[in-house]
Amino acid sequence: MRRDVITTLLVANRGEIACRIFRTCRDLGITTVAVYSDADADALHVRTADLAVRLPGSAPADTYLRGDLVVSAALAAGADAVHPGYGFLSENAALAAAVRDAGLVWVGPPVKAIELMASKTRAKELMAGAGVPLLDPVDPAAATPDDLPLLLKAASGGGGRGMRIVRELDALPAELLAATTEAASAFGDGEVFAEPYVERGRHVEVQVMADDHDTVWALGTRDCSLQRRHQKVIEEAPAPGLDEALRTRLHEAAVAAARAVGYRGAGTVEFLLSADGRPYFLEMNTRLQVEHPVTEAVFGVDLVALQLRVAEGEPLPAPGPPPASGHAVEARLYAEDPARDWQPQTGVLHALEVPRGPGLRLDTGYAGGDTIGVHYDPMLAKVIAHAPTRPEAVRLLARALERARVHGPVTNRDLLVRSLHHPDFTAARLDTGFYDRHLADVTAPGADAPALVATAALAAALADAVRATAPRTGTTAPTGTTAPTGLTATTASPGPAAPGPAPTPAHRPVPVRFGAWRNLPSQPQVKRYRSEPDGAEYEVAYRTPRTGTPEPYEASGVRVVSAAPHQVTLDIDGVTRDFAVARYGDRVHVDTARGSWTFTALPRFTDPATQTEPGSLLAPMPGTVVRLAEGLAAGATVAAGQPLVWLEAMKMEHRVLAPASGTLTALHAVPGHQVEVGALLAVVQERAAGAPEPEETA
Repeated sequence: MRRDVITTLLVANRGEIACRIFRTCRDLGITTVAVYSDADADALHVRTADLAVRLPGSAPADTYLRGDLVVSAALAAGADAVHPGYGFLSENAALAAAVRDAGLVWVGPPVKAIELMASKTRAKELMAGAGVPLLDPVDPAAATPDDLPLLLKAASGGGGRGMRIVRELDALPAELLAATTEAASAFGDGEVFAEPYVERGRHVEVQVMADDHDTVWALGTRDCSLQRRHQKVIEEAPAPGLDEALRTRLHEAAVAAARAVGYRGAGTVEFLLSADGRPYFLEMNTRLQVEHPVTEAVFGVDLVALQLRVAEGEPLPAPGPPPASGHAVEARLYAEDPARDWQPQTGVLHALEVPRGPGLRLDTGYAGGDTIGVHYDPMLAKVIAHAPTRPEAVRLLARALERARVHGPVTNRDLLVRSLHHPDFTAARLDTGFYDRHLADVTAPGADAPALVATAALAAALADAVRATAPRTGTTAPTGTTAPTGLTATTASPGPAAPGPAPTPAHRPVPVRFGAWRNLPSQPQVKRYRSEPDGAEYEVAYRTPRTGTPEPYEASGVRVVSAAPHQVTLDIDGVTRDFAVARYGDRVHVDTARGSWTFTALPRFTDPATQTEPGSLLAPMPGTVVRLAEGLAAGATVAAGQPLVWLEAMKMEHRVLAPASGTLTALHAVPGHQVEVGALLAVVQERAAGAPEPEETA
């Protein structure tokens, strides 16, 4: 049997997965090689690797999707093996063959296994022959209303890209085009197929590991049902609520699938469980999964180390996997705004600090000071908790997320915490429609949110006041290390919203008052803040008495215990609370034990240059205009909520909707052009009240 000792490994990927593989390589004494695009020149995975090779360009199609460049980079760096990570070319048989042809070790399954499983349509045919239960495919060209709803899927894809749910037959052609375009952009293959969409199904998968010595492990189940846009958000192992007979059936089907293609290495066999518990084969991912850490935690293994061992020709260390222990839950932290159609966010990530301790793990491709760009997936990190029981693991993960310091663009952190606390999740009532039903619940502020935000704004103002009065010593403290500042606070009416859709009613500010105004000779200082991402405005009043310590102005029940530029402690109705404050330009982050808030400091007077014409469609993110609504031109009539412009950002398409019904008076968006956040795309003149609805729209 062939033995290949790996000494230098190139990871043909980026971000979090590259960093995670490098960590195991360091433990094993293997030299690491990174590849990077121009957009990733200073990325964490590049800084972490021993060696790095540039792939000229920024678009995935010019860099990470170029197998020839990856192989050339490996040879140039003196690597003797290539690990594909996940995404990009990780399931590309041509890359695997090119690596082998170049005399390098491929840390993945055999080329033939990838070819057989790479196309989901061919994989289903193969699994049918192996007796694995399947959903019957549907020909989109021959689909009827009886076939609805349909799920469109990219044949060579994963991660939710190239997937669409179709509930109306008239929408099928447009959704098919969108899925094909997205699949081609993300994977270099626009093939798309259709199958029945199972309502309220569960996404359950089995991790397999196989070697060249006829050993195949089934390392338990994972539940990945909580998804947005068909991308997983929260995963856990083992999948809760499955009886032993069903678990055994899934394990046996996964092993049969691996043996049917002569599999080697790490892979995942994914199933859809219908509401009545019937399993259907979805696909086999011939690579490491994003959610592999929960399996590692439960079984006490390092799957990357096992991949490397198998790639070197060694057998798995035992005939069967080690025993499982406890429960693990993983949450994916994204730079996105769930309340605004999951819009991805970009900008500088000033701080990313997650509590460490027993049972907690952080996998990330970012560090404080890094920039979140527009070219790649917006996932910042994965936070994993492992504990003896599911309730303990869920509690540990939720608490770690609550106490994390994440300063920069808007993230889904609050959504993750509320999802983990949601009654359906804690009771393990899981299915892929969770966010379709509960998104409003897990993005709406709680009943005490206005008071909490107002108190945080108060702390921010107090800390800022201390900064302003601190003695100058000739040196300036870093702007990113400010502590909370705050004083008496009153919510003001909302001012001009930030670029993007207007806040939903659930996010409109509720008036909150700390104390009352008095007509005194000594007037207070006033600061105004807009909270993010809801857009509510807060007015904070304070004064600085002879003691030099700023205090709330007539704030009933609030007493300042201490105030410093980076830390404020308040006594609120007899309860002491600490507020950590960090300031970056006009943005202020306030972290507490009960949550975190972000504010933008507002000027006393509005800058007329920031005003936009009513009905303006602004780009909610930087991206590329990929297409316009059919027939869209100045003078066209449009309906409120109608998709007008499609932007591609972070490898996914995003629709920009008409803000109102009326007439398109200006169109600035041009297909193929790159736009920055806040760029004017079009202007819609709203139809006057009482005017008749237009008979046709663009």
